[in-house]
Amino acid sequence: MRGFRQRHWYDKANPMASFFSSFLSMFSAGDAPKAAAGPAVEPQEHAGCMIHPAPIKEGSQYRLAGRIEKQVGETVLVRTFIRADMFTSMDDAVESTFRKARQIIDQNGASLFSDGAPERSA
Repeated sequence: MRGFRQRHWYDKANPMASFFSSFLSMFSAGDAPKAAAGPAVEPQEHAGCMIHPAPIKEGSQYRLAGRIEKQVGETVLVRTFIRADMFTSMDDAVESTFRKARQIIDQNGASLFSDGAPERSA
């Protein structure tokens, strides 16, 4: 056990958490998904809502993601969404995000924001 305690990933305060953290990090590629950096895309308006695309870069592809905002009085209500769809170009991901957001708005109608929650997933 002596060598076990000298390893860099061992934490005396919480040995199991430290072990699992190190163990899981061995399987991650170090490429945590992150919001795609690129030119800012102007939001689009649809049915009183603003659609903001926010594709997530994963490796060399982009995952469809965005948010829908609606001004209700003084409050801005936000609904975020992430889908499984992957695209090879940022432009395709942005275009599909607008299309998916319009579909979400049209299918949910008023119920999308009826709970009054300031922020949640759609």
